[in-house]
Amino acid sequence: MAEEIKSFDELTAVAEGGSAAVVAEAPETPREPVRDELGRSYATGKRKDAVARVWIKPGSGKMTVNGKDMPAYFARPVLQMILRQPFQVAGVEDQFDVMATVKGGGLSGQAGAVRHGVSKALQLYEPSLRGALKAAGFLTRDSRVVERKKYGKRKARRSFQFSKR
Repeated sequence: MAEEIKSFDELTAVAEGGSAAVVAEAPETPREPVRDELGRSYATGKRKDAVARVWIKPGSGKMTVNGKDMPAYFARPVLQMILRQPFQVAGVEDQFDVMATVKGGGLSGQAGAVRHGVSKALQLYEPSLRGALKAAGFLTRDSRVVERKKYGKRKARRSFQFSKR
C-alpha cells in the first residue's frame, strides 16, 4: 500500500529518493513573556475609531487613562466594568497598574479599545493567561466601524425623502 504524504517536507524527501517517513516535528515552544526594562508590557488596543496605547506593570490596581484616574475619565459604571473585565476573567484583579493613552472615537469606543489593549498586554506579560482571555473574546479586535456616506444618499444607505409631487 502506498504511503500517505502529509507535508511538503515529506514530499521533498520522497522526490529525493527517500521514503515518506514521518519527520518528528519539534514540540511547540512555550511563549516567553514580553517586558521592557522597567518591567512593563505594552500593547495597542482598537475599537471603532478609538486607538489605545496601554502599559501594564505589577502594582495595586491603579488605572490611569489620559492622565486621569479611571473613574474620572470613564464616569459611567458600565464603562468602568468593561475596563475591569480582563482582570476578572484572568483572575488577577488589583495586581496590575494600568497607564493608557487613548485617542479618537467616543467614550464607548475608547473603553473597548482600552479593554482590548489591556487584554493584549496581559497576555504578553503572562502568556499563561492567553487561554482565558481568548475564550472570553478579549483578544479579538472588534472591527466594526461606521460605514462611509455615499454620494446620492442622505447617509450611508438612507435615501433622500421621495416626493411624489
